[in-house]
Amino acid sequence: MYKMRLVGERLKRLAATFSAVVVSGARQVGKSTLLAHTFPEVRTVVFDPVVDVGGARADPDLFLDNHPPPVVLDEIQYAAELVPSIKRRIDANREPGQYLITGSQQWNVMKAIAESLAGRVVFVDLESFCLREMAERTQEITWLERWLQDPELLSENRPVRLGLPRTVNELIWRGSLPETDRLEEAVIPDFFAGYLRTYIERDVRVLADVADWQQFGRFVRLTSALTAQEVNYSQLGRDIGMTPQTAQRWLAVLRATFQWFEVPAYSGNALKRVSRKPKGYFADTGLACHLQMLSSPAALDGHPLAGALFESAVAGEIRKLCARLPTPPAVYHWRSHGGAEVDLLLDRDGMLFPIEIKLSSHPRKSDTRGVSAFREAHPNRKIAPGLVIAPTAEFGRVSSRDFALPWDC
Repeated sequence: MYKMRLVGERLKRLAATFSAVVVSGARQVGKSTLLAHTFPEVRTVVFDPVVDVGGARADPDLFLDNHPPPVVLDEIQYAAELVPSIKRRIDANREPGQYLITGSQQWNVMKAIAESLAGRVVFVDLESFCLREMAERTQEITWLERWLQDPELLSENRPVRLGLPRTVNELIWRGSLPETDRLEEAVIPDFFAGYLRTYIERDVRVLADVADWQQFGRFVRLTSALTAQEVNYSQLGRDIGMTPQTAQRWLAVLRATFQWFEVPAYSGNALKRVSRKPKGYFADTGLACHLQMLSSPAALDGHPLAGALFESAVAGEIRKLCARLPTPPAVYHWRSHGGAEVDLLLDRDGMLFPIEIKLSSHPRKSDTRGVSAFREAHPNRKIAPGLVIAPTAEFGRVSSRDFALPWDC
């Protein structure tokens, strides 16, 4: 059964306005399904890294003659030769909704599309399921939208939990790919084994110059263990015997294929007191659990990575909720030279929105120390009441200015 996506209505508006819309995202996040459901009358062509489907690579103009718009061009990175021809046709006819394009990576093809079709194309980054999509409650305004609109009113109209049937451990262990949402628990390890093999042997092999595939597999496993930490390229390379330059290049491959995302450090004006390293997150906690050989949700109990995986899940959830907004906030993390830190800082309309993430059913005032330190370090900034996002039972106050928010609202 199809589950509605948060970006569905936005996608319709963009297709009614622009000549080309590109939906990009990781493998298996539902790009093709979203377009098929949103535009059921539009035919689709799926490209392949080996087979030249329809002769698109050999003769792009003839291919486009044989597939007039509107058309869905699925996995465009395997037919990059089409981009100049699409540009010429849009220049001659700016009618909206002609080309609906998907891609599974942010590599040179996506860069070429952005540069060649500047002013003619818009991009929609599709993430895997957020909790609201799993609960099939996509029509309601989210807690994040309400908080950003008026942070003082969030406590007056308290967010309500979604009532998902799965535990925190199970949601983390399954991850958020649409396929794992419907699969039986017993076959999820098999799904991730196939996903990982396809990702490394098909996507990365085509898109990147990686000579040692076993070492790249170890690198992917290592990054999953370093999720929710500041990125240190020297450490990444040293741990598996490679140069920092190679580690940086391979991490760029993970970013380009949507398996890894980073949150830059917030600097403000105190440049010398604040760490400048970005914080990195493995995009899907289910795949991270598989890479760490966690065989079941119960294996997360007491595991040393449980807190980092929970933080990764919450950071990913906030990214997905931000994607619904026409003007999403900038997202940072903050860490002072003395060690005080705030997990996430959202910056919008001149106000900063601090978030702490804790794997605790009973958040306490001590969990807001980082937020208090940030307020003291930036007395002249407008700072909203902070949130401690946790697997807690209900929304409530944890300090005079900060609140605990259940992560499944």
